[in-house]
Amino acid sequence: MAQDSPLQFKGTTLKIIQTQLRSADPAVLRDALSELTGNVADFFENELTVLDFSTATDLNGPLDWPALRDLFRQSGLQVIATRGLPDELSAAAQAAGLASVHGEALGRPPREKPAPAVNGPGDDIAPPAALTAPPPATPQSTPPPAPPPRTITLDKPLRSGQRFYAKGCDLVVTAMVSAGAEVIADGHIHVYAPLRGRALAGASGDRSARIFTTSLEAELVSVAGMYRTFEAGVPAALVRQPATIRLTDPDSPEPRLSVDALALR
Repeated sequence: MAQDSPLQFKGTTLKIIQTQLRSADPAVLRDALSELTGNVADFFENELTVLDFSTATDLNGPLDWPALRDLFRQSGLQVIATRGLPDELSAAAQAAGLASVHGEALGRPPREKPAPAVNGPGDDIAPPAALTAPPPATPQSTPPPAPPPRTITLDKPLRSGQRFYAKGCDLVVTAMVSAGAEVIADGHIHVYAPLRGRALAGASGDRSARIFTTSLEAELVSVAGMYRTFEAGVPAALVRQPATIRLTDPDSPEPRLSVDALALR
């Protein structure tokens, strides 16, 4: 496409948060947001979110989409799409300007399709062409691209207002994460220094991701979209202590975020 074309498409590094809802009641959601964010207007810094209703238990009637969008906007989240709605509610959400997405669009691997059945002995039908041996691969004229890194190391302090995102890999931090700073990774996060800001592991939906730190002093921790804040401070038994954050029963429909002491020997 010509550079002077009136329309061009470019890739971005925008981070989209998946907000998993167990209720569609605005009053219930307002209370939950208040507990999570402390009513801080720019808590999420104008980030994009997909509302996931797949575990909601009260989808019994039409939803007030303008009110829901305004509710999340008050905490700094811009609702752009929905997931897990029945067909009639999904159609109403689309009519209100919200896209409908599936799990694959949020970084989850698609389900494997079952293998085609193979004809048994005595069958006269020839096996499908898809089951025949593929032709030998032609030699590559150029070497394949190098695989992306599995781990990124950050060895400089992260100051308030700064953010570091390890896309598609784990993140190892060997310097302090200051209050007001944020570290994000699609995999695990290891902080071998005081963690005083926010840490979000499994940002693309990996529920097996964990956060490790040698000194827990965080403002917020998250694994695969499940959040916990510490407005009143980290519990006394864990403050400034080695800790790990993970999801218990990550394969269940309603996993819980667990913050536990970490024994270092």
